[in-house]
Amino acid sequence: MENAIIKMVRVAGGKNSTLSHLYIGSLFRCYLLEDSIRKEKIQGLTCIPEGEYRLSLNHWAGMNTKYAPKYPKLHRGMVEVTEIPNYQLVFFHIGNYHTQTAGCPLTGSYWQLLDGDYQVIHSAAAYKYVYPLLVEEIQKGNDRLVVENRVG
Repeated sequence: MENAIIKMVRVAGGKNSTLSHLYIGSLFRCYLLEDSIRKEKIQGLTCIPEGEYRLSLNHWAGMNTKYAPKYPKLHRGMVEVTEIPNYQLVFFHIGNYHTQTAGCPLTGSYWQLLDGDYQVIHSAAAYKYVYPLLVEEIQKGNDRLVVENRVG
């Protein structure tokens, strides 16, 4: 079977937040929430720049100590977005508000706009759904993430 394209498509921007769709193949899998789009990435306050990156499983970062016991049957390492110039430790993880992203994409089943910023809802459910799909693709060698801005 052919490898699926993993794509993060940014669809809306709030005052301090960016809402995206995550596709694996041609199928929508979940919403993602990040910080604002900025011309220059500011550590912890900016979304991933548009481009193509590698996904890998990180087994050593501190977030593993939170996720491994919380999801013992699921966790195989944090899904990390690598090859971002001058940045590392950018993980797909759980959270609801742009203040919880630290520059990482947060998973969500739904979204809402509140006081000019997006937030995602049922983040843990979305994470438990999309995490094994991403791990499967990475293990098949399909480890490229395309990040595309469609925010006007």
